Amino acid sequence: MTADATPPRRLRVLAAMSGGVDSAVAAARAAEAGHDVTGVHLALSANPQSFRTGARGCCTVEDSRDARRAADVIGIPFYVWDLAERFREDVVEDFVAEYEAGRTPNPCLRCNEKIKFAALLDKALALGFDAVCTGHYARVALDADGSRELHRASDMAKDQSYVLGVLDERQLAHALFPLGDTVTTKDEIRAEAERRGLAVAKKPDSHDICFIADGDTQGFLTSRLGRAEGDIVDEAGDRLGTHEGAYGFTIGQRKGLRIGTPAPDGKPRYVLDISPVDNTVTVGPLEALDVTALTAVKPRWCGTAPSGPAAYTAQLRAHGDETPVTAEFVDDELRVSFTEPVRGVAPGQAVVLYDGTRVVGSATIAATSRTAAAA
Repeated sequence: MTADATPPRRLRVLAAMSGGVDSAVAAARAAEAGHDVTGVHLALSANPQSFRTGARGCCTVEDSRDARRAADVIGIPFYVWDLAERFREDVVEDFVAEYEAGRTPNPCLRCNEKIKFAALLDKALALGFDAVCTGHYARVALDADGSRELHRASDMAKDQSYVLGVLDERQLAHALFPLGDTVTTKDEIRAEAERRGLAVAKKPDSHDICFIADGDTQGFLTSRLGRAEGDIVDEAGDRLGTHEGAYGFTIGQRKGLRIGTPAPDGKPRYVLDISPVDNTVTVGPLEALDVTALTAVKPRWCGTAPSGPAAYTAQLRAHGDETPVTAEFVDDELRVSFTEPVRGVAPGQAVVLYDGTRVVGSATIAATSRTAAAA
């Protein structure tokens, strides 16, 4: 297997340029490698703000201008493509619907699956491009049989393979990640951008959810779903307090519960369950969050689907640690058992399986099994 899946020929590459430093350096590296690169900024908001709020948000008018200036410095053509309607339907509305259903989604995975490597890639291929280039930190490796595999980035500290676990082999065959093979710090990437004359060298990274620029997720959901008062109860069903919308809570949450009655043992309580049917939030002790197994649906395999039970490692959050598991794909469901109990696992999250550094695939958590009866 080779570490670089890029064929030794000049490719027509469409570089997705967000206006940030990573995507700018990725586009520059692709051009420096001899590829015929065209930059494109995705307009994902119907009403983009003129300026971002600090390091929050993206896809603003400012970001579009930053991407255009970077393309000019690199010396590549540049366009802005309007995918706002597709983004609203496939990412934003999905995000709202998942929270309304009591689940905790990851919009970055959905964006990679539906926008960057579906809508964008399909349009790129239709226009005669060979690949889409992004600033993600991950690697595509070419197997002996010609198939592609997705692997973790060389630098584990910046690895972003978790949010790319939704890509199938066809999409991987047309994906370029120029930053994934280099073990460099973010400071070194910024220094490279400065050497290349890219003005985004010192631009702060965007974080949180890109379409919620002020970072107030609960406020955003309230504006979409309205206030819906319900009960906060303990494991026995006793009412401890009220809330203004069950969608404003996540499994494992400790802060912001506004429970006046202390627990009998004086220890903090955590969100154990969210029931949209009766608009109830159940809280309890930390140990009640211990999950021993889960069932996940809507799998996306980065290659061939696994057959039979096998040992893997699993990652449950974008910046979470790996944990040993046994997993099996049965009747269109991924069934995962943990070697040691884990906490903070919520329906709607993605579980991504790894075989060493290779990404096996991703699936959406539908249900969990806990050691405590409150599960």
